[in-house]
Amino acid sequence: MKNLGNMLKQAQQMQSRMQEMQAKLEATEVEGASGGGMVKVRLTGKSELKRVIIDPSLMNADEREVLEDLLVAAHADAKQKVEATMAEEMQKATAGMSLPPGMKLPF
Repeated sequence: MKNLGNMLKQAQQMQSRMQEMQAKLEATEVEGASGGGMVKVRLTGKSELKRVIIDPSLMNADEREVLEDLLVAAHADAKQKVEATMAEEMQKATAGMSLPPGMKLPF
């Protein structure tokens, strides 16, 4: 039973760290860019789009497809950064917690 008590204590600690991590992710913003910085997007740690910045030189009808592609690329860049930040925070939250092999959090 001593082992079970330790597991419950660890689970409570992890739950507390997960709540802290989620609050931190909500407050975190990352910026993705493409086209050498001509298009930028800002996402929160929860992947909510907050801002789009487009260089004025791309604002003409002839560059529409280029602009669309750059927006997608900038979003993908920001999304990758959000995922990296989330993975890093998850590792901090589960530090010291012995999880079974192959088990990933959050569930």
